Amino acid sequence: MIRVLVVDDHPVVRDGLRGVLGAADDLDVVGEAADGPSAVARALALAPDVVLMDLRMPGGDGVAAIEELARRGSPARVLVLTTYDTDADVLRAVRAGATGYLLKDAPVAELLRGVRAAARGESVLAPAVASLLVARARRPVVAELALSPRELQVLRLVARGAGNRECARRLFISEATVKTHLQHVYDKLGVGDRAAAVAAGYERGLLGPGSGPGSGPGDDPG
Repeated sequence: MIRVLVVDDHPVVRDGLRGVLGAADDLDVVGEAADGPSAVARALALAPDVVLMDLRMPGGDGVAAIEELARRGSPARVLVLTTYDTDADVLRAVRAGATGYLLKDAPVAELLRGVRAAARGESVLAPAVASLLVARARRPVVAELALSPRELQVLRLVARGAGNRECARRLFISEATVKTHLQHVYDKLGVGDRAAAVAAGYERGLLGPGSGPGSGPGDDPG
């Protein structure tokens, strides 16, 4: 039997997955968790073969849980099951140590195959995710890392602690446009949040000494 731990912050989703997985003769759902920290604790206590992990959960995200399981030497294979298929989400999960990445709209047969493959230590990728990674790999490195002037302006303001509303006010654009620019920044830098984007910006020389919090108005991007 393949022992599975189901991690998702929605009880209805957990119930549905328990029903689907439990109907298979070779799969046994040994437990559930609703957030990252609980997932780590349950995985260490129950020793599942596969952890079916959601990514974005209010009580603690899946990537942090994957990293913590790896740090603690858990032998469980982590198969991400999420609705998010952006470059940043996929790469963060894979870099953290996920064995595979499936989307929640996957057919039941694909999900079952994925769990079994993950238990064998095989990499599992949803077709859409595989296509995304192939497309990313084919992109020229320079084009991938190059931020547009507006994206760089948004990143510099974020580095100074500005929220979306403040960025919009300073740049005379809408908050929705700011969010779009931020998502492009995340995708190009291979990160998933504002703090990681700022850190990556400094690491890659996109942000100078005057870009951090407390910088004077004279340093404001045009």
